[in-house]
Amino acid sequence: MAESQDSAGKTLDLRGYRCPVPAIRLGAALRRLPEGAQVTVFADDPIAAVDIPHFCREAGHGFAQIKADPPNCVFLVTRGAKPA
Repeated sequence: MAESQDSAGKTLDLRGYRCPVPAIRLGAALRRLPEGAQVTVFADDPIAAVDIPHFCREAGHGFAQIKADPPNCVFLVTRGAKPA
């Protein structure tokens, strides 16, 4: 997994990982960030197009799919408040 930070925000490259690893790694990365921080996520597991949005909804994070070119997808995830 490659993580990077630049002026545009944090990037998480999860290409090459298969379900459920992308959602688990995304969760771990989000826990280290403050509320409102954004992460751009790159994934190439076809299930990630379903798994990452599901994870975000369940965990209270915002997301937008900014590229859907199966199996490659890119998400912009915004860390939400900690779930109650």
